[in-house]
Amino acid sequence: MVKSIFILFFAILLVYSCKNERTKPTEKQIKEYKEPLIKVNKQLVDKDIARIKGYYIRRKWDMTLTKAGLFYEIYKAGSGDTIKDGDIVEFNYKVDLLSGKTCYNSDELGTKSFRVGTGRVEKGLEKGILLLQKGSKARFIMAPFLAHGLIGDEKCITPLSTIIYDVEVIDVIRKNNDNL
Repeated sequence: MVKSIFILFFAILLVYSCKNERTKPTEKQIKEYKEPLIKVNKQLVDKDIARIKGYYIRRKWDMTLTKAGLFYEIYKAGSGDTIKDGDIVEFNYKVDLLSGKTCYNSDELGTKSFRVGTGRVEKGLEKGILLLQKGSKARFIMAPFLAHGLIGDEKCITPLSTIIYDVEVIDVIRKNNDNL
């Protein structure tokens, strides 16, 4: 009996939902939908920034905030030209969570390299590397929107995690270099 009622209810629901035509939302409806989402997103970003500032102040790091939202500190200057889109960069690294847990490092996994501008690494790492030169050592603190976002990396970096990248640029191969 209960099974029959459930099936009847489901059938009525299915018929009713198929008969209702979906209308395209108006500009006003879209705006009403977007505004609260934008407000919540801004609150989350402000909360992340406050947490990051507290973190680096406690450690007495001299961090700078870029317009893109990346916190960085270059604690050893490199030499040569600044890295540019198209360059291939090889570097040592250590990736930590704000909790202090180390997720990845080059001592265990080897050096990392990528072509700048291809988007194959965290957005914050890509933006930070563009501030450096061969031999530079720096740390980048990336809020989730510059790191692994809502889902993390599904391995070590948890959802909505802020990460700290400590990098040392070992080599830079120029886009138009004969070494390519």
